[in-house]
Amino acid sequence: MPIYEYLCEQCGKELEQIQKINDAPLVDCPECGKASLRKKISAVGFQLKGTGWYATDFKTKPAEKTEAKKESSGSTSSTESS
Repeated sequence: MPIYEYLCEQCGKELEQIQKINDAPLVDCPECGKASLRKKISAVGFQLKGTGWYATDFKTKPAEKTEAKKESSGSTSSTESS
């Protein structure tokens, strides 16, 4: 379940709450009791690491293909010029 951050516009209290995506947003501030909580937009708290991700598995493969194309085109051009 995601962690949502809230800010009370009245007293400035900040809090985090674990909620389901379908849950209604919190409205009442636990500090001052007023209905002035607003959701904050914050950074994502996870990183994609390990094998199986595009950046780690396929990053070098296009360079290998480029070299293979250069070699094959180089041999083709040498036969054409002969």
